[in-house]
Amino acid sequence: MGISRDSRHKRRATGGRMPIHKKKRKYEMARQPSMTKMGSKMIKLVRGRGGNLKYRALRIDFGNYCWGSEKIARKAKILDVVYNASNNELVRTKTIVKNCIVQIDATPFRAWYIKQYNKKLGKTAKEEPK
Repeated sequence: MGISRDSRHKRRATGGRMPIHKKKRKYEMARQPSMTKMGSKMIKLVRGRGGNLKYRALRIDFGNYCWGSEKIARKAKILDVVYNASNNELVRTKTIVKNCIVQIDATPFRAWYIKQYNKKLGKTAKEEPK
């Protein structure tokens, strides 16, 4: 049967059934979700319309994350999936999807902060008693 993105299976606004007047089309085809996991980089190529390629991540360990208040973005290592509003099973299986909350390694941001402001960031920044 397959996954489809058509709207011909829906009912009218009044609740009545719509007559199906054409077959399924290739451009209405949808695909299985990639369910990206944490791990060493593994990407699958998917052919799209017009021969274009999409890159489907099956496993990934790094990502491009930004620090909004400082307006910078850095490539950072993903450590853990912490929260997902849509499904708790995605947290348990450590599946990375759009809008999931992940814990990342702060080293590139910390290095930028030291270079920019000449101050240490984090727990080590507290003054030591003399």
